[in-house]
Amino acid sequence: MPTSTEDREWAARAASGDQDAFREIYRAHVRPVYWIAHGILGSAPDAEDVAQETFVVAWRKLPGLELAGDSLLPWLATICRFQAANRLRILRRDRANTADALEETIPDTVSVEDQVISAALAERIAEEVGRLDETDRRIFRLCAVEGYAYQVAAEELGVSHAVIRNRLSRVRTRLRGAAQEMRDA
Repeated sequence: MPTSTEDREWAARAASGDQDAFREIYRAHVRPVYWIAHGILGSAPDAEDVAQETFVVAWRKLPGLELAGDSLLPWLATICRFQAANRLRILRRDRANTADALEETIPDTVSVEDQVISAALAERIAEEVGRLDETDRRIFRLCAVEGYAYQVAAEELGVSHAVIRNRLSRVRTRLRGAAQEMRDA
């Protein structure tokens, strides 16, 4: 966990457009943000998406942020909860309008116990990312970590939008599999 000084320095630098400082914020807080989202949504894929959306929103809002406390985490958690609530509304609306979705269970409450961070799971995911080939790692870093849009990542890497979409989908499936193995073990 970063110190309050580190969070404040990173926030100030990131607010002025320093992407390296924002990466530090991401690295320091992505796990708790993910687990907050997972505790609300109960779904790893949805939690991944909401965590990514949280940091995209944070990047846009950082220039106007006046950090009240010592940590960025409460602010990020608030953004995450709003993003998760939006996702729940969409899922419920879709569930109400789709026969197939009626079997899905979407939680109505948040369990504090379900928000506990698993260091072993995070380590396993990091290990799996390290095993990806260079192109997949770069795609994952650009899209999942840094929040690049697929088209921007495609231009950066000199490939098509479809290549980014397909390879990132395979990477996410692989990471979900690694996470499931940890849960089943």
